[in-house]
Amino acid sequence: MVCLTWGIVSFYVEQRFSVLTISLSLLGLVSLLICFIHKGKFSQRHFKLSQWKKAGVILTVVFLSVVFSAGINYLAYSLPWRWDVTRAKQHTLTASTAEFVAGLTPPVQLTALYVGLPPKYLEDLFKEYERISGGNIKTEIIDPIEQIGYAAQFGSVINSQERKVVVCAGDERRDIDFTQAALSEEQLTNAIVRVTREERHVYFLTGHGEFALASEENQGFSLFAKLLESNNTISKTLMLGVEENIPEDCDVLIIAGPRNDLTKKEEAAIEGYLKKGGDALFLIEHVIVTTPDKPLTDEEKHKNPSLNSILNQWGVNVESDMVIDLSSHAGSDVGSPATRNYMRHKAITEGLDYTFYVRPRSMTVLDERRSSIKLAPIVLTATKENSWAETNRALEIHFDETVDTPGPVPISFVIWEEKEEGDQSDTRIIVFTDADFLTNVYIDQYSNAEMGLNIINWLSELDYKVFLDQKEIKVERLDLTSKQRRQIAALLFLMPVFIAAGGLVAWMKS
Repeated sequence: MVCLTWGIVSFYVEQRFSVLTISLSLLGLVSLLICFIHKGKFSQRHFKLSQWKKAGVILTVVFLSVVFSAGINYLAYSLPWRWDVTRAKQHTLTASTAEFVAGLTPPVQLTALYVGLPPKYLEDLFKEYERISGGNIKTEIIDPIEQIGYAAQFGSVINSQERKVVVCAGDERRDIDFTQAALSEEQLTNAIVRVTREERHVYFLTGHGEFALASEENQGFSLFAKLLESNNTISKTLMLGVEENIPEDCDVLIIAGPRNDLTKKEEAAIEGYLKKGGDALFLIEHVIVTTPDKPLTDEEKHKNPSLNSILNQWGVNVESDMVIDLSSHAGSDVGSPATRNYMRHKAITEGLDYTFYVRPRSMTVLDERRSSIKLAPIVLTATKENSWAETNRALEIHFDETVDTPGPVPISFVIWEEKEEGDQSDTRIIVFTDADFLTNVYIDQYSNAEMGLNIINWLSELDYKVFLDQKEIKVERLDLTSKQRRQIAALLFLMPVFIAAGGLVAWMKS
């Protein structure tokens, strides 16, 4: 048996007959034949009842083993449970991707154009999307050289380096080129988002010293714009002094930290937009602070306007102070509170970790407001005893109960006014008294990016999970030759066979 097994395995691994392979196989067969002849002629042998029972038990054990093995493999493939033992969890889709894919309604087709033998990770990734989607996502991997006629329908320029995924849903299509780097879950999910979700448009107000949308500097919003684009939300700039009106396709107006006052005409345009059911995000920047020996000028006192002339009509007022938290803050700056003290709001704050804000101001609710307006704080400072709104702008930080507001201090409010039936859509407004937390330098820290995307999602009146660009995972792989793969396959097959055979022999002799 050893010689026969050795000969067969050698042929499987080497994929050819050799003198050694043939010799071992023949030696094994001859040895088995001699063994059987030595024991006598099988046709004349009569089994006793006990021997028949033993043979029956052996056959039953073998049958049950086969059924058990087949059942285990079937359950492993069909059940949703997985155990990813890789350190970076490279074979597991993120929770947001899994939830999104499982809830897809339009059918999606993923077609990978890959010249040559496709990598195993690509096959595994496609299978995982198919499995989680319940078959709503169909996948295929084709070699555009071998199937040139089929590949031509994708308008592909065939070359030896072709590595592309075509994502289609209805009439929508997105192409992902992964020639230079491995295809990632983020690329694939974002492409599916773009072909299945309705495109939204957000406009960033400019002309008043706001944070620049396209800037890649620390104080720019380019990373935020990139994340919005990944979620099928297109970012544009708007200069009201030139345009005069807010475009009809504006889903969310973003006013990101103006440093100078808006004109009366611009304020009137924004007020008209909101009253018609428009949605807006106000990011108000901090007041200018100084030291006791350098008093503020009149110009500095009016820098970074509060926009209260607009916000007061919606029931909130932005104060001219600075929020302090001695117990929970980012770095060593007590004026940059870090918090997880959120009001419950499924679309905005559910599942968020800490977010932090650079010198935010406090906000108060006005008693005199329309009864149809509903509002609530979203973010408050983390502590009650060690946080307050400091009114002293000369950096003399201490709590004065006569003028300062004790914690927990609200730094953000959500405002909602539902219009009467038959009127325009409801108005949604979110106000944060800080814009820095969404800038390039801070957006990747803690849950700042998720907070920013969640508020845009809620304002644009679409309820779905958002997706973040994940950090690149370094995957270390062991590349095996085809011969080495066959050797491992043979070893994995023979190990349980020999263990089972040894167990049966020991049991029969006992």
